[in-house]
Amino acid sequence: MTRIAYGMTGVLGLCLFVGTVASLAPWRSAALAEDASVRRWTDTSGKFQIQAALVDVKDGKAVLKREGGDEVSVQLSRLSRSDQQYVREEMSRRRASRASDEISTAKQDRGSSSSSTDWPQWRGPNRDGISLSTGLIDQWPAEGPPLAWQVRGLGSGFASVAISHGKIYTQGKRATTQLICLNESDGAELWRAELGGGNDPTGTPTVAGDVVVAEDNDGNLLCANAQTGEKLWSKNFGQDFGAQRPTWGFSESPLVDGDRVICTPGSDNAVMAALDIRTGNVIWSCALPREARGQGHGGAGYSSPVISHGGGVKQYVQLMGNGVIGVRAEDGKFLWGYSRIANGTANIPTPIVSGDFVFCASGYDAGSALLRLVRRGSDVAAQEVYFLEGRTFQNHHGGMVLKDGYVYSGHKHNQGFPICLEMKTGKIMWGGEMRGPGTGSAAITYADGNLIYRYQDGKVALIEATPREYRLKSQFTPVHKDRESWAHPVVVGGRLYLREQDVLMCYDLRK
Repeated sequence: MTRIAYGMTGVLGLCLFVGTVASLAPWRSAALAEDASVRRWTDTSGKFQIQAALVDVKDGKAVLKREGGDEVSVQLSRLSRSDQQYVREEMSRRRASRASDEISTAKQDRGSSSSSTDWPQWRGPNRDGISLSTGLIDQWPAEGPPLAWQVRGLGSGFASVAISHGKIYTQGKRATTQLICLNESDGAELWRAELGGGNDPTGTPTVAGDVVVAEDNDGNLLCANAQTGEKLWSKNFGQDFGAQRPTWGFSESPLVDGDRVICTPGSDNAVMAALDIRTGNVIWSCALPREARGQGHGGAGYSSPVISHGGGVKQYVQLMGNGVIGVRAEDGKFLWGYSRIANGTANIPTPIVSGDFVFCASGYDAGSALLRLVRRGSDVAAQEVYFLEGRTFQNHHGGMVLKDGYVYSGHKHNQGFPICLEMKTGKIMWGGEMRGPGTGSAAITYADGNLIYRYQDGKVALIEATPREYRLKSQFTPVHKDRESWAHPVVVGGRLYLREQDVLMCYDLRK
């Protein structure tokens, strides 16, 4: 492969390496996947490129670290527009992260036993299934950790919970689907609001500041006051976007990104849409190109969108009925689609985003794949790094967690066989052919060095998050079981929350 020369001369502020022009090692398709911050940088002319990670911004220069470990500084004005935008967004994200860490540290200083934050949406603060709670017990008693409380009255459904500022949000069906708010300390009901659907809900509400957004199984989207439940606005995917209800209903957990609500109606003219969080007005809707309507069952899938900056372009990545897609955040332009992992029945797991990479999987023997997002002018293309057949790695539902470069999940269709995969290579580190403590699909969450597997039959297992070997540490059967235990476990504030249809159980995991 031809080596690409790229450098920086500090005095002139040009994009040349310090002192002399040095050659850059060829970029391997997946070799840098373990470092999520490594990306391709381009100068204003488009002629010079470098593979590096953003370290910091000092004196108007971006400090970049190359794969070999040496650092170079480049004037921000000499970087391409997309790179400059990436720097702004990344530094803003880091400032927000530092602020969050400071708040968490302050909580610890006041005597908190865990460095957790809120769990304001589906799969946690970053939509990745990773809890920030620490100081948790590393072994459970045979009967399980202490039960702090349990409450009834939530109605039927498979929704998980969101937790923010001392309140728990979920949804359940009584006569109709309702958005429910509980007190975090004891589970006491504070209020409930009507969504209107007549089927068991599966999506998790999203809390953003003083509002909460929920989507029911019939495509009713409600935005309400998070303190009182007062309706602010609502939409219906069928009436407002011409969408068809999927076989098992809309299962999305809507994404809130700043002042926008990102949702997935799944219609040809509005495969995805951005709505103003205050008014519900449509900011943009994305049409699905005809060539992207490939294999799969079409329409909305049963997944939820995540944010990616792959290829230097902010975009929303979602698993649809036709496969994984990327939609530009700025204006809703359809960027790319990948249908190889789509099945014709139900596409469910939330994709994993990591730097320029997207890891995606589906059940029904469809398989899994690692994609690399590459800039193409003002657009982005998805390149397949590798594909794994269903017998090697698939996830029906229950989700996947990426931790330290390794993907953990349940494997096989409608099974929760524990498995660990190295994301950058697709190598199976362990598992895949051994049944865990429970049966059926397994929903998983990472917390304090371990993975919590919640099986369809209700059993809960604690498995160490290590690529070295499969290490089952503890297991227990919760006090309540009713139907399939599909709601994802939540760990926040040192507590484990398990939703089981009409009942919510809260276990204390603190040492």
